[in-house]
Amino acid sequence: MLGGAAAILLSHIFTKRLGKNWLKIHRIASAVVLLCLIGHVAFGITSFTAYQKSIQSLSTFQELNPVGLADGAYIGEYDAGYIYAKVQVTVKSEKIDQIDLLEHRNEHGKPAEKIISSITEKQSLQVDAVSGATNSSKVIKAAVQNALLHQ
Repeated sequence: MLGGAAAILLSHIFTKRLGKNWLKIHRIASAVVLLCLIGHVAFGITSFTAYQKSIQSLSTFQELNPVGLADGAYIGEYDAGYIYAKVQVTVKSEKIDQIDLLEHRNEHGKPAEKIISSITEKQSLQVDAVSGATNSSKVIKAAVQNALLHQ
């Protein structure tokens, strides 16, 4: 109620101050706001479509093969837009000794961080995704794969 009264008062003040030009200024301002809204929606749709394509490209993973890799730490990352992971994979005696999650930007995928222990235990990326955090699980697995492939 108070907001409506304030709007009427402001409208009356600006109408008197701007005279006959107030309608033209109002239309221009409305057009600018509408264009900003359309641009915002278009950007959102474009970025979400790119995110979906990035996640869909993670349907299969190569089998881990640390055989032949020198002992040491390898850094890998994967950026799917809304989700990002950076890992450090430590190889010792041609096996994955440890995986450290250096950075994980996620939607609601914090539970996916448990997948690291499964990968280390099985020495494979062929592990089940964490329920409720499937996309974050895929991104973390892609980061591990990139670390071992030096990408």
